[in-house]
Amino acid sequence: MSNPFEDADGKYLVLVNDEGQHSLWPSFVEVPAGWTVAVEETDRQTCLDYINENWTDMRPASLIAAMDAAGSAN
Repeated sequence: MSNPFEDADGKYLVLVNDEGQHSLWPSFVEVPAGWTVAVEETDRQTCLDYINENWTDMRPASLIAAMDAAGSAN
């Protein structure tokens, strides 16, 4: 069996969690708790394009907030 996360012909979702992290997710797999669907079922490349365009800061949201708070405290 091939890896469902690498199936070029598969259908995928883009998921986002509370930290702003994104995930390419096979559409046939249940969405895990703590994640919401940002892009409904579509082809893999469309999902990857969305992730590349919208997840430009890989830091979790809590780290961004902590760094911003530390920077403004100085």
